[in-house]
Amino acid sequence: MNYRFLPLLLLFFMSFAPKTTNNTDPTLIASANSTNLAAKIEIVYNSLNANNFALPQISCFKKAMEGFFVLKQKGIIQKDILTVIDFSMSSTKKRLWVIDLSSNTILYNTVVSHGMNSGGEFATNFSNSPSSNKSSLGFYATGETYNGKHGLSLKLDGLENGINSNARARAVVMHGASYANPSILKTQGYLGRSQGCPAIPEAVKDEIISVIKGKSCLFIYHPSRSYEITSKLVA
Repeated sequence: MNYRFLPLLLLFFMSFAPKTTNNTDPTLIASANSTNLAAKIEIVYNSLNANNFALPQISCFKKAMEGFFVLKQKGIIQKDILTVIDFSMSSTKKRLWVIDLSSNTILYNTVVSHGMNSGGEFATNFSNSPSSNKSSLGFYATGETYNGKHGLSLKLDGLENGINSNARARAVVMHGASYANPSILKTQGYLGRSQGCPAIPEAVKDEIISVIKGKSCLFIYHPSRSYEITSKLVA
């Protein structure tokens, strides 16, 4: 057996298993071991197989893993696939990562659009409100696929009340779009924007959607203090 690729997540779950049957709330377990958890996340980060892609920023990755751990323990997330979108970065950069946590390998790294009312080159404003045409931060569970006006698309369920809980009602989905193709950067200087959906290049949309569909974790990050205060999934 090649032990190099044994899932590091198993170490997470074993390390944070409750020592008694009286306290099995994973949120409390993670909180009680926050220092140890941070150290383990850093180990995972440092052992990532970049697969010739750039690594996400560690600050973004740490937040993503904090929420992933809780959601996986609760059974809300069923796959060891984590999609991270870093909206602290320019839309000209490849700011979406799909990571296979069972082998600690980055599978995809590409550009992704934000909502037209969230900002121009950079996303700075976020909303959970219908018709806002803004992106919503936080943790999502990927849902089912369908064929719509953008072809194959993926429904998303926002998991944080008041932050992204209206995602499905707003029809915030992952889809491919011509305005999300990197070639548009040459003509307007930044990526085209959506009505709030994380739109990705058409060339990779089928592959990415196929990998992440069906109860995997998607996290949209921004170093927003208001998000961190409101969220119950990040420290």
